[in-house]
Amino acid sequence: MASVLVDTGDQSVTLTAEATKRLLDRGDGDAALLYLALLRRRGTVQPRSLAGELRWDRLRIESAERILRELGLIAPAGENVPPEPADERPEYQRADIAARLEKSEEFRNLTAAVEKRLGKRLTTPDVGVLLGLNDYLGLPADVIYLLVSHCVERVQRRYGEGRRPGMKQIEKEGYLWARKGIDTQAAAAEYLRKYAERQAALPQYMKALQLGDRAPVTSEEKYLYAWQEMGFPPEAVALAYDKTVMKCHELKWPYLNAILKRWHEKGLHTLEEVAANDHPAPKKEAGGDDAWKYV
Repeated sequence: MASVLVDTGDQSVTLTAEATKRLLDRGDGDAALLYLALLRRRGTVQPRSLAGELRWDRLRIESAERILRELGLIAPAGENVPPEPADERPEYQRADIAARLEKSEEFRNLTAAVEKRLGKRLTTPDVGVLLGLNDYLGLPADVIYLLVSHCVERVQRRYGEGRRPGMKQIEKEGYLWARKGIDTQAAAAEYLRKYAERQAALPQYMKALQLGDRAPVTSEEKYLYAWQEMGFPPEAVALAYDKTVMKCHELKWPYLNAILKRWHEKGLHTLEEVAANDHPAPKKEAGGDDAWKYV
């Protein structure tokens, strides 16, 4: 009797009878598809990284993953979990890229849109970066376009109109988004909203540090963002700046950062909280049992 299955000549994927029974009894198509995708990768990737391959958003992936855990087909959360995506994506060959461009209209449209946004024709390695963001990190095409636009606007704001980010910059930002779980339009929009708020507040922090109206450089920006995330308003940073200058006679970013981190660990963020609760520990002076001073 002839088989009804077409022999594709590819390497087989083994689905055990017990796994098949559990999947059929549950009757969830997404769980079955995700399990097949994981088997194809020999269980060496996290389910999230298959979002691009399956064209699913994060919620759909998580729902299917939860069912597989309930069925005992993948390890419980936290056990034998593959590591987060490395900072170096797989090396896609020209044939891989050509195949995706041929088979996926969505990916072709993304490539064309990114070329227009960057104002240049993408090379094969450039398209490989987009494929890595989509296929390896699982970022949907619409999210990748928002990512690219964000990188373009950030570079233009810092260096002027007409400047464009390199694909390595875009790829690096993509890994940041993936680690933060920014893989839907809604999540991207929320991230970009908060980013715009942080950007708008930067001039106030620069003035608090007596640095005038100039834009912060990248290393300074990292400190300022961290302090915003901790919850420090500009006036609290100004107080930490005063203490830094009193001690170091100049602005030393690591020293100022250490002050703010100490306050943050104590739960002190406003001027009032610092004034009421940040009392230095007394230190005994040499030569006197009852003589103390604050340091």
